[in-house]
Amino acid sequence: MVKILTACGNGMGSSMVIKMKVENALRQLGVTDIQSASCSVGEAKSLAAGYDIVVASNHLIHELDGRTKGYLVGLDNLMDDQEIKEKLSQVL
Repeated sequence: MVKILTACGNGMGSSMVIKMKVENALRQLGVTDIQSASCSVGEAKSLAAGYDIVVASNHLIHELDGRTKGYLVGLDNLMDDQEIKEKLSQVL
């Protein structure tokens, strides 16, 4: 099972949209056993250690440096399905 956490500035809409896009990209990459959650970057600081991959925008991802033994994935464009798929494939 791959555990994914998506985070945004305040944990509202965009982290949920990223979560759905990440789940879709993982399915396209053949990963079907997924556990995912979304939250704010503030919450992610305490939750990240429990996840294999943490996804957030590039301007927020470094707030999570050292908080997980898994992978941090920073996105330039949160709505770019191709970027999400490419960056996830690099860490799978």
